[in-house]
Order: sequence, then C-alpha cells, then structure tokens
Amino acid sequence: MNAYVKEASHAFIDTLRGSLRGPLIAPGDDGYDAARAVYNGMIQRHPGAIAKVADVADVITCVNVARAAGVTVAVRGGGLGVGDGGLVVDLRRLRGIRVDPKARTIQIKGGATWGDADHAAHPFGLATPSGFISTTGVGGLTLGGGSGYLTRSCGLTISNPLSADVVLADGRMVTASDDENADLFWALRGGGGNFGIVTSFLFRAHPVDNIIGGPTFWALEHGEDALRGFQTLIEAAPEALGGFFAVLTVPPRPTLPRGAPRTQSGRRGVLLQRLAGVLRRHRRPLGRGCAPFASRPSRAPVSRAAVVLRPPLSQRPAMVLAGRLHAQALR
Repeated sequence: MNAYVKEASHAFIDTLRGSLRGPLIAPGDDGYDAARAVYNGMIQRHPGAIAKVADVADVITCVNVARAAGVTVAVRGGGLGVGDGGLVVDLRRLRGIRVDPKARTIQIKGGATWGDADHAAHPFGLATPSGFISTTGVGGLTLGGGSGYLTRSCGLTISNPLSADVVLADGRMVTASDDENADLFWALRGGGGNFGIVTSFLFRAHPVDNIIGGPTFWALEHGEDALRGFQTLIEAAPEALGGFFAVLTVPPRPTLPRGAPRTQSGRRGVLLQRLAGVLRRHRRPLGRGCAPFASRPSRAPVSRAAVVLRPPLSQRPAMVLAGRLHAQALR
C-alpha cells in the first residue's frame, strides 16, 4: 500500500475528515501524540494524518481518497504500524472477536491484539498460535510469520488462517482463502507485503487449556551454561514444550527479584529464563552451576502468560538477556 510517497496536505485532510465515521487526527490536534505513540517509547514517528476508522467502509474510503491524492498509506493493526508524513489507517477500533467452538475457529477483526483474542477464546478451551506479548497486533504478527508459545505444537501463526477479508489498493474488498482468491491468500501468508489491508481473519483454533509456568531468573554469568542446557533439553522435549531466548531491553522495575545481580550502572542485569512446564517435570538445572536465584511457576491462560514483563511505554530500557520455556496443557 506504499506505492506513493506524497505527504498528507491540508486539502487531503479536510476531504478525508468529511468522509469518515471515525475521527481523523492531524498534527496539532488534541490526542495526536497519544495516537501516534507505539509500544517502543524510543521510536518516534510523525504521520501527516491518523484515521481511526470505525468500520470497513472507513477503510475503503481511506484507500480511495489516499490513492486519488497520491498519499502514502501505513496500516496500524493492534500494535505498531505508524509512519512519517502520510496517512495511518488505524484499525484499533475494529476489535470484534467471534469464537465458534463447534467448528473450532476464531474470527478476529484487524485491530485486535492477541490479548483480546486469547481472552475471548480461553473460556472455550481454545487458542490459535500467537506471539509472546499480549499487546502485539493480530494483523502484524500474522502477516509477518508469528512465532509464540504454541508454535512447536500448532505451527506458526501464519500457518493457521483459514481466510482473510482484504481491502485492495483499488478499494475493493475481497475474501482470500484456499477456495477464493487463492493467489492472494498465498501472498498474505509469506509472499511479501503491500497486498492490501486485512480487516478480518478467520483462524483455525486448537484445544488449549492453560500455559503452565512462570518466570525463573538466572545470573548473567550463567548464561552460556543455561543456553547449552536448554539446547540439550529442547532436542528431546515433547512438542507441547517450547522455548525461546532473546536479548531484550526492559526498564528496571520492582518485579525483578531482590537478589538479582546488578550491573555496573546499578541496574539489575539478569539472564531471565521464564520456565513453563519445566520446573515440575525437569528439576535438574539447565547447566552446571547455573541454578536460578528466583522462580515463580504458576498456571495461567495464554493471555496472562503474555502480559508478564510488558514494560510501560514511558519507561526507558535497560538490557537483559531473556529466555522462556512454555508448555501447554491440552484438553
């Protein structure tokens, strides 16, 4: 959808504002800074206009007016899509979710987050593979691949859509699936980008009860042993057990344990390994001499597991090395 490079003009803003049900926010308007803010507080973008669309008709209007004016379009699903200069089509008001327990499907609108989806599906004992953070948008994660808690047993997020409703660059809305517009459906699932704006997904759902586990903290000097131990463990582990390690940036916060070792700057620097389904089943340490100094296993829905260590937007980060193992309880 980024075929043009022209910024939003005053005439464009006036035209679009008079054509939408949802509000259009421009630089200088009340709420502009809040509307353009993204999860990572270090990233600053200044779009020429932000359309908080109320429905699919608003999305079609945005595409048509932007195309006629030659204005760049960026799409914001539940999370991150904000650019500079052009028009941001903000889908976050489109957050409806419908779970069909008989068909084992979940229909999710384009502005929902995975926290929304997990919360809606959990009472039915269902889930679809998502990511690791509850505030991640469904659309961005799905179209980008999607690795998360259920990946080893249920596949990538991008492997689980059954269909998608898409507004194309010419303003038409179509449904893409294996049986309808199959080439577009293939393209959405890894063929690149800029094929349109997805306003709704239909996902395959899997029987999942709870995630079992919680955070376990390790000193940085034990990082190599823990990583090697994890490699040995995961090679023989059942597919219901998954894991990841990553170097992350998180702010210093009181939820880190008091015994966490401190860096030279005085901030708590830890190798964070969140275990799920491991502490009770695999009691041996992951490596020699790298026992954790704190562990907090528990049983919780997928939506709750994705909330831990979600830093406030306003806080600036400190470096940690993070890892997580997780296991699903299948019904």
